[in-house]
Amino acid sequence: MTQIEAARKNIVTDLVRKAAKAEGVSSKKLLSGLRDGSIVIPANNTRHLKKPCAIGKGLRTKINANIGNSPFSKSIREELKKLRVCLKYQADTVMDLSTGDNLKQARRAIIKNSPLPIGTVPVYEVAVNARKNKIPFHEVSLDDILEVLESQAADGVDFFTIHAGVTRRVLDSLKGARRVAGIVSRGGALLAQWIKKNRRENPLYENFDRVLAIAKRYDITLSLGDGLRPGSVCDATDKPQITELKILGELAKRAKAKGVQTMIEGPGHVPINQIEKNVALQKRYCNNAPFYVLGPLVTDVAAGYDHISSAIGAALAGSYGADFLCYVTPSEHLSIPTLDDVKEGLMAYRIAAHSADIAKGVKGAIEWDRTVSKYRKSRTWSKHIGSSMDPERAKAIHQRSKTATKDVCSMCGEYCPLKISEEL
Repeated sequence: MTQIEAARKNIVTDLVRKAAKAEGVSSKKLLSGLRDGSIVIPANNTRHLKKPCAIGKGLRTKINANIGNSPFSKSIREELKKLRVCLKYQADTVMDLSTGDNLKQARRAIIKNSPLPIGTVPVYEVAVNARKNKIPFHEVSLDDILEVLESQAADGVDFFTIHAGVTRRVLDSLKGARRVAGIVSRGGALLAQWIKKNRRENPLYENFDRVLAIAKRYDITLSLGDGLRPGSVCDATDKPQITELKILGELAKRAKAKGVQTMIEGPGHVPINQIEKNVALQKRYCNNAPFYVLGPLVTDVAAGYDHISSAIGAALAGSYGADFLCYVTPSEHLSIPTLDDVKEGLMAYRIAAHSADIAKGVKGAIEWDRTVSKYRKSRTWSKHIGSSMDPERAKAIHQRSKTATKDVCSMCGEYCPLKISEEL
């Protein structure tokens, strides 16, 4: 029985009970959200997650961190170090996007060592297998794809990104779109190539019921990927993007009917003034399914600082109703992330997610700020620093000045407005 099927029978599973406790909400609220498709709890039924999380309407905005090796950086040990950084800096989920020849071993090591839900993009492994077998991607068969889905499901993957919305109709809409950046999704580009070379429909779309059968057997959450997401702010909210979004909404409806949990992936590059519209369109076309956004980046010119550009968009998207934020690191568009990049990306997104939670009125969000502000006002440094989002960094910055005193910091010194107003 999947989580949706259990919710329909008002059965509170151990997973629901655990997720509700972590979220500080009632099990009844999660059951209601599971039933109507506005909440998901990614958890493969072969795993016993130590830290499950619920994602969706009325809940804390969640953060995903991407890790994974590449053909140029194949170290599994390095990816496990990144996983530890994700745990330390409080990611809610982790996606393994490995594309090295040893990606299967990397995935299994990450799953074994992660108490968090793990996601993948199965078509990456399909592409790696094709490379190993020295055949072009467009020659892979439906059986090749389903075999990878089954294998990853058996390994314990909790959620799949499935690019089933990249259809022939969507690709036709590209012809008059005059996009600056074209297709920027790896999964989207691979499937577009398969469709064009074979002159056939996307096998994931055409055989979506078979995908659902695997997902249902393991209670895997489907993250319906936006293969035609804009890769430039100049391409945002164009016809290909919206055409695909409508198809994803139809697929989500089919998945829910089968008892399969589903969330929808959202655009990567969107100007600030279009973010609210994008969130509203997703909620409308996808019947309030959880919205999983990459950023969005609000400008294309911040190479090396895209964690900042995207965190701006993420905070706004979250405040408008996006439920799940996929972090971006300073390495985005440039290189595979380092350990420091993973930390920088996560901290930028924790700030974005918390800012969104304040705007959404999530229970307890503003109280954290109130507590920190009271300690700041009284210059109770240990509690001020200890209650902050990254106490280690805050403490290091506070202690680097030799002129600071117990009563004031080195910024204002004797002119500290908090101290002056206190004396008044």
